[in-house]
Order: sequence, then structure tokens, then C-alpha cells
Amino acid sequence: MEFKAHRKETVVLNPAKEMDRKAIPSEIREDPLTGRTARICHFMKLQWEKPDFQKMVTGTEKTCPFCPDKVMLVTPCFPPEILAEGRLTSEDMVLFPNIAPYDSLGAVATMGSRHYFPMTEIEPQRITKAFQLAMTFFRRIEALGHPEAVYHLINWNYMPPAGSSLIHTHLQVFSTSSAPNLMREELTAAKNYMERHRSNYWDDLVNRERQAGERYLGRIGRTDWLLSYAPLGVAGDVLAVVEDVSGTLELTDQDLADIAAGLARLMKSYDEMGIYSFNMNFFTGRSSDGFTRFHLLFSPRTFFNQSLGTPDIGALRNLFNETLCMAFPEDITRMLKPGFE
Repeated sequence: MEFKAHRKETVVLNPAKEMDRKAIPSEIREDPLTGRTARICHFMKLQWEKPDFQKMVTGTEKTCPFCPDKVMLVTPCFPPEILAEGRLTSEDMVLFPNIAPYDSLGAVATMGSRHYFPMTEIEPQRITKAFQLAMTFFRRIEALGHPEAVYHLINWNYMPPAGSSLIHTHLQVFSTSSAPNLMREELTAAKNYMERHRSNYWDDLVNRERQAGERYLGRIGRTDWLLSYAPLGVAGDVLAVVEDVSGTLELTDQDLADIAAGLARLMKSYDEMGIYSFNMNFFTGRSSDGFTRFHLLFSPRTFFNQSLGTPDIGALRNLFNETLCMAFPEDITRMLKPGFE
């Protein structure tokens, strides 16, 4: 396993210091599994100002379809051959079809009746229950023998900077036979890795990172938490890899609780940097795919220029699929590590 980095340097003349020469470093890293490249640059302070949340949120509940006065009236139902009851419920959480589906079996799961949860107030127990509701949906689809019951995925877009069109906290839940691009690339590369090395890439990665320590956060239950070497996000990405699990349906309730506990710790630490939004995705193989391990990716989202509302994805990412991170993942690890001790 190689951790390749191509170090670069830009030289400028600094007018603030009588045109003294200034060298600005950057780095292009290759993901050790897929070879995907990520650029580490700028090395700005990872600190942002939070917006006025009251101003952002106030009034949005009036038209919110996920709030308790509307959710059972305006959201669609699955046909009886998919779910006899149309929707699934768990306490104050509701799962129903996505009205804007991007696959044939797409659902939305609200994370409760409360309209707005600040990031640090989303308790691990609530995350666990929301994951369990999604797992109920997955198992129902699996029991049908549905052709889309291959990969069972959860996406979480928390708050508008992460692509959420609603403030009300919710998950995207779907089963699909079509693996998304990056997940498909990872599965192919992990299979090739096992054929070449006779070992599981994700097991090797966790063992290597645990021993090296520079990007390793800690372990909760049988889930290891570490920073991605070649991150997708501007403030780093965190991987959570579950030992001996290949597919989503192999996760136990304890695994879900452990994952929720880790996510709550990350939210608290990133909140201290002024970040209040994130994406989280499940990456999974099938249960028979012994060459992979279930893992999730947590990627904080923010702005390049908050006063202008400039998103953290520009042409480099959107068109070249080349990512930027504003600090070394090793430095971000040191900022997050106290939350896992």
C-alpha cells in the first residue's frame, strides 16, 4: 500500500514585504486504493463564522412537508407491493418515497418531528433510531427479492451548504443495483487489490493507519475512525470502517449505535471550527463481497467565501472531479483527536 504525494511550490513576490520572494507549498496526493488525486493547498486556518441560525431557520417550518402537521398528509406512499402500509414509522420518524427519486427505490426518512436540530443537538440515540428505520426498509426490500436489493445506501445532506433543500433533518435512503461512481471504483479497486495481495485493502488500511497514528482517530466497538489521506472535502474527510462487515445488512444495532456515537463526536469537533453542515454516505458491497468492508464517509461542508455564499465546490471539483483540501489531513486529525479520547 503506497501513500503517494507530489509536492509542489509556487513562488510569488510579496508587495506587502517589498516584493520579497515567498514560497507557497501545495501537494497532490493519490488515494492509495483508486489512484484518485486530491490537492492539498492554501493552508488557511480552519475557522469559519457561523451564520445567524434564527434568521436562516425562522419561517421555514410554515411550508415544510416534513413537519408533523403535514408529513402524513402531503408525502407520498409506496405501492402495496413494496410496503403494504405505504410508509414506515418509528416514534416521531417517518420514511416515505422520495418525490424526486434518483433511483427506483428511493426513500426519505425524517429524523423526528422537530423542524431544526443544531448539529451539536443531534443525539447519538436519534441517529441510531433513524438508521434502524432505514434498516427496516432495507430488510423489507431484501425480503421481497427485489432486483434493486443489491446495495443499501444512506446519504445525509445536513443543512443547505451540503445540498439539503430543506432545514428539517432527514436522510436519503435507497436500495440500488447501480453502484454510484466512486463506490463502484472502490469496489473494483478493492477486488483487484485482494487478487494481487491476497488480503483485504480496508483491513490493511486500518492496520497501517492504526500503527502509524498520523491520521487515526480511534475505535468505537468494531468501527475504526480515521482521516482520509486524499480527502474530497475542503476541511478533510473522516472514514469509519466496520470490521468484518461487507454489506449494510450485516450491521448490528450495536454497530449502528457505535457509528452514531462517532458521528456525534465529529459534529461536535467540526462545530468548534465554525462548520455546521456536512455530507455523509454509506459505502457498501454485497454480503458476499469479501474483498471490501462497509465504511461511511463524513465530509464537512462550508463556503470559500461565506459573505458571498460561495460554495466549496468550483470548476476543479465540478468538472474535473479534482478535489481541494485547505489543510493537511494530519493537522485536521490533531484537531479531531481529542473528541475520540
